[in-house]
Amino acid sequence: MFVDESMEAVEFKSSWKKERSLVNTAAQTREILTDEAAIQSIIKNHVETQTEEEPETDFRLAEITDPSGLDNFLQKAYPMISKALEKNIKSHAFAGYEVDWSEDMSTVTCLHTLTHADLNEQYNVTGISWNSTGSVIAAAYGKFDHEDWCTHKSTLCTWNLDRRNVNSTKPDIVIDTSSCLMCIAFHPQHPAWVAAGTFNGEVVLYDIGKEDETLVATSGIGDDSHREPVSKVQWNLDADSKGKRYNVISVSSDGKILVWQLNIQQPALKLINGFILLTESLPRSLRTRNARGDQEMGVTCLSFTNEDKDVFLLGSESGGIFKCSIDSRGTPAGRNVVSSVPLHSPVTFTFTPHNGPVYSAECSPFHRNVFLSCGLDSSLRLGSMLQAQAVITLEPGAGYLYSAKWSPIRPLVLGVTTEDGHLLIYDLKQSQVAPVQKLEASSKKAPVYTMQFNPNQRQLLATGDAAGYINIWQLSDELTSQGSNEVETLAGLVVYTSSETKEKDNDEEDDNSESDSL
Repeated sequence: MFVDESMEAVEFKSSWKKERSLVNTAAQTREILTDEAAIQSIIKNHVETQTEEEPETDFRLAEITDPSGLDNFLQKAYPMISKALEKNIKSHAFAGYEVDWSEDMSTVTCLHTLTHADLNEQYNVTGISWNSTGSVIAAAYGKFDHEDWCTHKSTLCTWNLDRRNVNSTKPDIVIDTSSCLMCIAFHPQHPAWVAAGTFNGEVVLYDIGKEDETLVATSGIGDDSHREPVSKVQWNLDADSKGKRYNVISVSSDGKILVWQLNIQQPALKLINGFILLTESLPRSLRTRNARGDQEMGVTCLSFTNEDKDVFLLGSESGGIFKCSIDSRGTPAGRNVVSSVPLHSPVTFTFTPHNGPVYSAECSPFHRNVFLSCGLDSSLRLGSMLQAQAVITLEPGAGYLYSAKWSPIRPLVLGVTTEDGHLLIYDLKQSQVAPVQKLEASSKKAPVYTMQFNPNQRQLLATGDAAGYINIWQLSDELTSQGSNEVETLAGLVVYTSSETKEKDNDEEDDNSESDSL
């Protein structure tokens, strides 16, 4: 049924695919020609020279052929030279004079205008301070117009003016703070330590020499701290340390004057002493009727005398100026004041008050009984520790006066900053009425809140204004070169004017008594 059968293959040739053809070919570039060559050139030249050797000679003074002639000359000249030297020893013609090899300056010029550009002129310069070497200027930024608890993020800025390229809009060091800084003060000996007071009542100590943790110590916020903004901080030598330790003294609107001691082992400032300013110290003309005498009075400024570090001045919000002593134990604080140390009134004498808050009170660095004060009443007063009435009263007519400072070089030179943006420099040797220099210390016409003479680089002075700018001024040689007998002139000025004031007061009392009798 089924059989195997093989059939022939059937082939269908493609109608579109052609047979593939292969071709072999080759290509060759031209032959690469190479050539090697070498060259070397060495030229040597040796030259020698030698000076002629000179024989060594011994140095000898000229031979005196006639010794008796020299002896006769010395016998004649010695009495005159000796007399002149003895006279020079007793003379005060060059007292206080220091040789200055720098180039003479006849005008006051502005060397730098510094600011922290990131703040956008939104903060005031509330305080400035020079460090112990005089090369670094520190500025505290904050705001005076607070209506409630401070929540601003403020800064502490420093510039090193000894650097070749000073960046006027970018500080060398910026330390951010959690509240506004109201005042600062460099340590008198440690160039990197700076104390500051905040709006929230805290006293802090920074070390700007550290890169990371700049905060050294703080008073914290508690019963021992201030309850109002800190007005001023100052370093004062601890009498018990034999000149080896400084304490920080702070004053505030709460009336407290607190003495803090640094504890290096713990990052804290320890309260060791304190005082309180009470309304009982005010003159009767400033007291309100039925007011209690144990009420606190806000303190605005503080200054220690140069010779006696136990005596200091206080300026107050009420306008009163008070002479105080660390050893004083006056009326204690009221029951409403809480403190771990007893607080007493330090007031020993009351001066004639200003008609408004006192913004600055400064003791003279050259005379123990002379001080400056200025305030809201637009008056600049020269006072004496020995009398209540002001010795000299100046009214520049420039609005409120915020800061008054004595020159650390010249006893008769002082400076004051104004509300209308000026720096006034007085030289009492030339004039007791008008300033010798009136400088525009704020390009924005903003109030100039603070100023500081440089105690180590005598030709430098710094000012800080409400727009956040710091001006560095170079003073003229006339303002920085002390003349003869300036200290005696200042003392005589105070004594002479004081006697005139007393005579005037006595005449007024006599006139009043005569009118009463009539």
